[in-house]
Amino acid sequence: MGTLLTASELVAAYNTGEISPVEATEAALSAIEARDGECNAYCLVDPEVAREGAKASETRWREGNPIGWLDGVPTSIKDMFLTQGWPTLRGSKCISPDQQWDVDSPVSARLRENGLVLLGKTTTPELAWKGVTDSPLTGITRNPWNTSVTAGGSSGGSAAAVAAGMGELSVGTDGGGSVRIPAAFCGIVGLKPTHGRIPLYPASPFGPLSHAGPMARSVDDVALMMDVLALPDHRDPAALPPMMSAYREAVRRDVRGLNAAFSPNLGYAKVDPEVAEIVRSAVIALDEAGLRIEESDPGFTDPKEAFDVLWSTGAAQWLNTFPAGSEELVDPGLRRVWEQGKTYSAADYLAATGERAALGILMGEFHTRYDVLITPTVGIAPFEAGHDVPPGSGMTGWPDWTPFTYPFNMTQQPAISVPAGLTSAGLPVGLQIVGPRHSDDLVLAVAKLFEEVRPWPVSRLASGV
Repeated sequence: MGTLLTASELVAAYNTGEISPVEATEAALSAIEARDGECNAYCLVDPEVAREGAKASETRWREGNPIGWLDGVPTSIKDMFLTQGWPTLRGSKCISPDQQWDVDSPVSARLRENGLVLLGKTTTPELAWKGVTDSPLTGITRNPWNTSVTAGGSSGGSAAAVAAGMGELSVGTDGGGSVRIPAAFCGIVGLKPTHGRIPLYPASPFGPLSHAGPMARSVDDVALMMDVLALPDHRDPAALPPMMSAYREAVRRDVRGLNAAFSPNLGYAKVDPEVAEIVRSAVIALDEAGLRIEESDPGFTDPKEAFDVLWSTGAAQWLNTFPAGSEELVDPGLRRVWEQGKTYSAADYLAATGERAALGILMGEFHTRYDVLITPTVGIAPFEAGHDVPPGSGMTGWPDWTPFTYPFNMTQQPAISVPAGLTSAGLPVGLQIVGPRHSDDLVLAVAKLFEEVRPWPVSRLASGV
């Protein structure tokens, strides 16, 4: 099974020679063989490439010349990122694997340049369009805590892989919660950084909603990944300049005494009572640790209608490039979004863009009073796998049960999900910490404080318990 270590602990063991990258990679590959049959987290595993990378890393560590802070750590990549030598099918039967795959996305390139061991690619719903992970191409991805329930999505394969010990790290995408939702459901840490902080290429049709984000078993690991992934890439014209300080150092900033707002429901969202109780208990622990927290809603109404316009028009733009006849091959739910997107005009899109901007301004003002905002990540526990919404809920689409995540894609703020506790059924619940734009370091530091206050047994799932 997996090494039972975080990436930070693994690198420390490499440094002392206690563990080698080859041993860690073999452990990850063994975990994939043992557990992926029930989880379906990977759509591609390449043991030969992984072993080759691990041997090269082992040589570098033996000679005292690692090429990065995460050199040799077994890592997966969501199948939304171009990755040289591997097909990027994005969960779709409409994308042919029989073509040249000779380009690395910025994410894939940075991972290679820093010596991480690439295990393979993780599952995604078609075009990463929804908050659970299943597709006509790869089937249903399940939660390692209980394989009868969903891992969340759309980066559910990445979350399940990390949670189950099938590699220490992964990188997902987040256009409406797709890193944070599965991180919450699978009991790991997932960060959606400020828009543009991690460069993207090719440009996403979902435009300003789109983010890439690190997923790991600890906040320290996510900070280390940010030091790798946030490096510049000329192919993204919206990419932000590099940070002046390292995230691995900023994560240890003392945040006690800062002002935080706790909004249990954003003023409009429905939250399962057990989830609400777990999140409130976590907030009390943070307050007792020295973060000054008061209950306060940001003051906006549900922006779902504007989000739907932005999301469906982006999907339609992408799907319009697919070959004729693709309508019969795509996920039926995505086909409905495609048709919905075609109904909106340029004026509708501009109006939604205006609402997105107004929401960003409102949150900017909110953060003049509060350094961070704390909410549940998802207001419900993981539900039965194979469904877009909880069966019997009366909901019509995934945004109905994710009201805490997509608003902060619209505002482009950094937001992180950290494990807050377990339900009576033994399923993880996530706590979301949101900061003003460009405050990724602050969000990480508050998450680190919470992790210290409420340590999470990261080895529990990796050991298969």
